[in-house]
Amino acid sequence: MQKSSKKKPVRPPQHQKKQPGIEAKMRPEPEYAKPSKPLGGRLLGKVAVITGGDSGIGRAVAVAFAEEGAHVVIAYLDEEVDARKTQELVEERGGKALLIAGDVSKEKHCQRIIDQTLKKFGQLDILVNNAAVQYPQARLEDITADQLQRTFATNIFSHFYLTKAALPHLAKGSCIINTTSVTAYRGSSHLIDYSATKGAIVSFTRSLSSALAEKGIRVNGVAPGPIWTPLIPATFKAEEVSKFGTDVPLKRAGEPSEVGPCYVFLASDDASYITGQILHPNGGEIVNG
Repeated sequence: MQKSSKKKPVRPPQHQKKQPGIEAKMRPEPEYAKPSKPLGGRLLGKVAVITGGDSGIGRAVAVAFAEEGAHVVIAYLDEEVDARKTQELVEERGGKALLIAGDVSKEKHCQRIIDQTLKKFGQLDILVNNAAVQYPQARLEDITADQLQRTFATNIFSHFYLTKAALPHLAKGSCIINTTSVTAYRGSSHLIDYSATKGAIVSFTRSLSSALAEKGIRVNGVAPGPIWTPLIPATFKAEEVSKFGTDVPLKRAGEPSEVGPCYVFLASDDASYITGQILHPNGGEIVNG
């Protein structure tokens, strides 16, 4: 006799006649607390790949992950001094760190990052797509084809390349966290190509979360506002840097340390029922979507 193809219900049929109901009568009872873990152990034994992990938000994420018990792979372009410092900070917190230099806009290098991660640690649990470039231009006409290609290749193509390479090795319970930006929601007149890539990352995150839900792999994003990272003085003029971040409700730029906890939350079991969502550490700017 052919077995029924119907899935068993998550919980048995049940009904209580009076609101708000009695929790003790529920079968099974709701989980009101996660299993206890040592303080600072929310990512214990996990291995994370972080692109752009040498400085700024990437460094803050690497350090925060290490404080929660994770080992990290720091993928960076060529900022050797910053990368070594991040490695030192991770190791001071008891984590292991693997440095991998190279250009994430190249698909072969993205595959190399995953291959070296598996060779070193034998597993991959968390992928943080964070690397990005931005080149301000006063007019759309000033954005060259080369700049457009470079911005898209680094900011969004790399997400596809790394995710594609990582997927065969991500088990149920793994997660992907993509860094987008407040500019994905409000736009930026002088960062048109950059903002376009960040909008693409939001859509990529939402679509990928739907595609991977059945595999038990969560996909979320973080959309920072003005955060004080090396990309700012390397991008904007001195006068613009002096005013950076003062236009948000909190009247200041944020620190990477104020963004890192968002990634820890999304990577941990605390966010086990969250996928396809974007967190907004942006100093109080209200965005829709």
